Amino acid sequence: MPDTSPAVAETFQDQRDRLRAVAYRMLGSHADAEDVVQEAWLRLSRQDTATIHNLAGWLTTVVGRISLDVLRSRQARPEASYDDRLPEFVVTVDDGPAPEDEVALADSVGLALLVVLESLGPSERLAFVLHDLFGVPFNEIGQILGKSTAATKMLASRARRKVQGTERQPVTGQEQREVVDAFRAAVASGDFERLLRVLDPDVKLTVDTPGGVVVTLGATKVATGAQMFSRAAARQRTVLVNGLPGFLSWRENGTPLSLIAFTVANGRIAAITAVADPTKLASMDLPDPA
Repeated sequence: MPDTSPAVAETFQDQRDRLRAVAYRMLGSHADAEDVVQEAWLRLSRQDTATIHNLAGWLTTVVGRISLDVLRSRQARPEASYDDRLPEFVVTVDDGPAPEDEVALADSVGLALLVVLESLGPSERLAFVLHDLFGVPFNEIGQILGKSTAATKMLASRARRKVQGTERQPVTGQEQREVVDAFRAAVASGDFERLLRVLDPDVKLTVDTPGGVVVTLGATKVATGAQMFSRAAARQRTVLVNGLPGFLSWRENGTPLSLIAFTVANGRIAAITAVADPTKLASMDLPDPA
């Protein structure tokens, strides 16, 4: 018989944050991740838990399977254009570093990595996320995929090569803010040389525009684009984007112009992710101008 006892429910609640993190890194959407976790709970409620020897592992496997189904469903709907979709952004007011801010930052997956994960095939993404980010053994991942352990290792290895360079040494929230503040000051002053110094030579700028996602590589091109784009901003406000320092810009008429987030490594900006599509900005839950 299914077991919905308080003990099982409590165990599930203890695992909820971890399961949500797995689903989010698979799907790049907090709403989709929440739906996946809820579906996992429904499946658990129909399961005889006496047959489950490792409930945490069972839940991770179920979340992985459901997420894989969602990814494959996306690929079957080419009109949805998921191939170049940016991850979902959660924007909050940046009131400065708090004690929990440093812990959250150290445990976060940077936007640069999330963007690269979006480019992986469903099987590659599952193998990489479950093994490299959450430590699930390859033989268990292989059971989800219907592949051998060796084949699953190959998938993870291929995915790892694609994301190489996006995983950086974690830095504190305050260090990130200082670098982002230096970027903003250089843009505001029009100091091109100073702007180049704060950008990694191989910096990657990914912008979600009305015409699709546009990628720019290299400090010189990114610096030029940043200067041109900043001239259209009438007001700006510092925010956190998925826990990373960024800022919001508004036009003179009060409509959002852009949302920008930064990934900082080795004292320089390694990646910039931005939304400049008015329709997508209008659909976001954004703070008001300061």
